[in-house]
Amino acid sequence: MTYDLTKIKGSIPPIITPFNGNEVDYDAYARLVEFQISHGSHGILVNGTTAEPSTLTAEERNKIVDIAIDANNSRLPIIAATGSQSLAETKILTRHGADAGADALLIVTPYYIKPPQRGLVQYFLEVMDGIDTPWMIYHIPGRASVSITLETVKQLKDKSPNFIGMKHAVNDLAFVSECIDAFPNFHVFVGLEELSFPEMAIGAVGLMNAVGNLRPDLLSEMCQAVWDNDLAKGKSIHQRLLELNQSVFYDTNPIPIKYMMKRLGIIPENHHRLPMMPADKDLEKRLDGVLERSGLM
Repeated sequence: MTYDLTKIKGSIPPIITPFNGNEVDYDAYARLVEFQISHGSHGILVNGTTAEPSTLTAEERNKIVDIAIDANNSRLPIIAATGSQSLAETKILTRHGADAGADALLIVTPYYIKPPQRGLVQYFLEVMDGIDTPWMIYHIPGRASVSITLETVKQLKDKSPNFIGMKHAVNDLAFVSECIDAFPNFHVFVGLEELSFPEMAIGAVGLMNAVGNLRPDLLSEMCQAVWDNDLAKGKSIHQRLLELNQSVFYDTNPIPIKYMMKRLGIIPENHHRLPMMPADKDLEKRLDGVLERSGLM
């Protein structure tokens, strides 16, 4: 089975979930989709970590996928993140994403459980049984407490013809190089802001970074610079974004991102659901400085 993967590349930001009080603001979400399209992103990631999906119900996550696909109206590729810690819930979310028309699926390694590698292989294969949509692993051991190995990737490549790559959110460039070397056309997306340029320079196909909620245009320009082999320009953008990238992790993502989006007028309020909390006064002051120095204020 073959897939047209030529458009699944570049900057595909994980859009935040806007809340109005404790309720998901679906109208605001549709506006965020439009914001990404109008500011040059190459695609949209729905229900990534930055969207606080573990605070959402399965029904809310599925509705957000529907809203994104409808608002996008086939203009950009839509990647739906459909994983959870539960096999049953992941199967429901994944089936919905596929049936709704997502261009690809992103499935996180099940968190908290810390399964063995053989369990991960069977988990992903069962989730994708009967589904032809291209899919990727979301590799984020800092949150999931489990890593994947090269052998696990090999087994999935051998057994799942629509397995196309991974979002790599860990500081391990060697593993990226090993995967790209071992598997032709393996799609690696960068999941850590500070590694955006270096990881693309060694062969990653794009970015799935929270900071894309603030400056979609610069991330897209960085991707294009690498594709054009203009590494000087890519490095320049990397340095320009450095402090902004670092600020994403001044507190648990997306607390800083939501505050900065509010300050820039991209969202009306930086609401969260417990146990997440808005930025406190000290963090607000620190982030205001970042925005001022970056020229965004």
